[in-house]
Amino acid sequence: MKSWRSRIGVALAVGAAAVTVPLTAATAVAAPPPGGGWVPIGAEKYPSKAVCEATELPLAQANGYHEVWCDDSKEIMPIFNR
Repeated sequence: MKSWRSRIGVALAVGAAAVTVPLTAATAVAAPPPGGGWVPIGAEKYPSKAVCEATELPLAQANGYHEVWCDDSKEIMPIFNR
């Protein structure tokens, strides 16, 4: 027969794991493309990431998306929507 002290310790460990798993899964959803529901829509040359995203957002919204992400690691930036 287990003592109440060991049962409480096990319950606390299980509770901590139950909270930790969803929190770590949520950060994966917020990841930049190609994960998290992002859809590649093309590529364009812009002077900066901010200009790219500001220019592309109205186009994305007109097509039913609500976010834009431009990959500024390349000269011609791949553009993703979600």
